Amino acid sequence: MVGIKSYGAYIPISRMNRDIIGNAWGTRSIGGERSVANYDEDSLSMAVEAALNCLNGEDRRGIEGLFFASTTSPYKEKACSSIVATVADLNREIWTGDFANSLRAGTSAMRTAFNTIKSGEAKSIMITAADCRLGTPRSVDEQTFGDGAAALLLGDSDVIATIEDAYSVSDDITDVWRTDQDTFVRSWEDRWVLINGYTKNMKAAISGIMKKRGLTPKDFTKVVLYSPDARSHADLAKSLGFDLKTQLQDPLITTIGNVGSAQPLVLLVSALEEAKAGDKILLASYGDGSDVFILQVTDAIEGVKNKRGLKKSMGLKMMLPTYEKYLAYRQLVSLPEEFIKLFPSASVMWRTQKWVLSCHGSKCKNCGLVSFPIQRVCFGCHSRDEFEEVRLSDKKGKVFTYSLDNLAGGVNPPTVQTIVESEEGGARIYCLMTDCDPKEVKVGLPVEMTFRRFHREGGFYNYFWKCRPAR
Repeated sequence: MVGIKSYGAYIPISRMNRDIIGNAWGTRSIGGERSVANYDEDSLSMAVEAALNCLNGEDRRGIEGLFFASTTSPYKEKACSSIVATVADLNREIWTGDFANSLRAGTSAMRTAFNTIKSGEAKSIMITAADCRLGTPRSVDEQTFGDGAAALLLGDSDVIATIEDAYSVSDDITDVWRTDQDTFVRSWEDRWVLINGYTKNMKAAISGIMKKRGLTPKDFTKVVLYSPDARSHADLAKSLGFDLKTQLQDPLITTIGNVGSAQPLVLLVSALEEAKAGDKILLASYGDGSDVFILQVTDAIEGVKNKRGLKKSMGLKMMLPTYEKYLAYRQLVSLPEEFIKLFPSASVMWRTQKWVLSCHGSKCKNCGLVSFPIQRVCFGCHSRDEFEEVRLSDKKGKVFTYSLDNLAGGVNPPTVQTIVESEEGGARIYCLMTDCDPKEVKVGLPVEMTFRRFHREGGFYNYFWKCRPAR
């Protein structure tokens, strides 16, 4: 039976109290807080985080496909799924695909993976979904939106939840949109959007699959619904006959916000973290129609309780102190450029892909010395081309030495430069530190690796690994 084998999620550590946004514009705060991607994060780097969380403990060699879904992909003509697959250190012989331009992109990828595995074309496919949308300044969207990612590994065996059925409706409605020239998300009048778009399509899809399967609202343990806001979410569930207290999954609007195309999968991960064997889950997304799935949780759910899913991400947070800092993170204000400008080369990036993206080091076959980046000549025993590549991205480490640079400029000074000593053979990795309080950095601080966007030079994005305090 086709189903979910593993899950992962990622919510940035930075959060912003919505009162700060309201106070900045002299408008009403909707209350609570929202997640905010760091200045060095985007949809691609967040998808990588979720994918690596999902892969922890899984056999990467058996994965035959990876899909990336987002409405805020950093590239319009380049496959981000291929980048995620390379960073995740998956086989080269896999099917990668990008799903975009719709809030249903995440569940569209999920249904494609489900159908592909069900047909026998593949045995295991990973789905990653991430979004980092911009609401117009002073709008409710600016407060409601959040940033985050989720990943699901689908397969045909050892599943923690089977996918019993899927059902979709499609509707061409201009309710929420963004053209190829827009920076911010646009929407039509609220009542029209909710009545003729969200509520109408969600009801049609959910009622349709229940009629198809001969089910009633009482047959579901948990109901996971896309949510533009907390009130509309509750009104929809109530109108369909679901119990708000016992069946409805928290939409997390007050704590992280609406994370766009990733929201249905983020909420599904949240539901799976609380699920028990035998639970029946209904999952529904929205965006120019709706995709609905029915899932049945299996006994194998007990084996994945220690995954780094949503709860751990939500339990870690650093509050943004000002609205101006948020504007700087999203590049909505101009700041002095960094003093050191780098000039990347596409050909060099291609040649160094194994250590730049996959974070491989070289382990000498003669003396066992591990080096980063990959070295053809071992500096310990001087043997040449006698090494094997080892993955360092999933290894913990500690700060060997560091410096705080207040003169380098950048969005969030000081720049924390570190040498990390990896637990893999003591390899030394020169990298920057992120998601940290510079005052708490010290020699010996336990750290882990995280994939981040560095800069945009030469017309394309540069990504590399940084370290952060271990979580």
